[in-house]
Amino acid sequence: MRRSILAALREREHTFEELVVLAGRAKSTVSVHLQDLTAAGVIGSQPDPEDSRRKVFFLTGDLVASVSPDDRVVDALAAYAGAYQAGSRDPNAFYRLAFRAIRVALMQEGVLLDPLLSRAGEWIGEELYPAVAHPETRAFCTNIARFWEEHHLGRIEVAGTEPLVLLVYDCFECVDLPVTGRPACAFDSGILRALFSRHYGRPTAAVETRCYSMGFDHCRFEIAVEGGGREE
Repeated sequence: MRRSILAALREREHTFEELVVLAGRAKSTVSVHLQDLTAAGVIGSQPDPEDSRRKVFFLTGDLVASVSPDDRVVDALAAYAGAYQAGSRDPNAFYRLAFRAIRVALMQEGVLLDPLLSRAGEWIGEELYPAVAHPETRAFCTNIARFWEEHHLGRIEVAGTEPLVLLVYDCFECVDLPVTGRPACAFDSGILRALFSRHYGRPTAAVETRCYSMGFDHCRFEIAVEGGGREE
């Protein structure tokens, strides 16, 4: 019921009466779900400009997705937890488990994850930039690679310069995710986008063309400065 309501509101705003018709359920049932979604901050409402006695409902953000039962990853967290041994001397093992637990929990709740992870990555990239900054691109990439390895995020190699291509091995974000055929490193993409945008002084994309979740043994990011031009 909630998925059908959210799907309708992603298309456009709807009045209560319209949602009742679309849902095909009793007014009292729809009302309860609308109250719960409003309390959770997922949707909002305002008076209908054409009739102040009616309410118009709308989504409060763009991070809500519809997740079908077939897309859920019920057993994924157990697999992640099994790879972590209590008392392990590697603190990164716990951090990886925590990251995956949050990721799976958000997916289970129907949150559209990639935009959220990408934004978080951009924030991290902005804060990280001073620690890896260098005017020369090759040295800049070397600093990024060193940071990745020191923090157990993976191993970065430069595979090309025109365009600039980075390969990431043992990627912390996706190395043990199931193969879905789709790239899964929105967080890394966000970090790299922010880093190279600062480096080049103009908007830059970090497009993931290969990923462990696509069946490859590495992730591949192509760095592209918006508007073209040569990266130096």
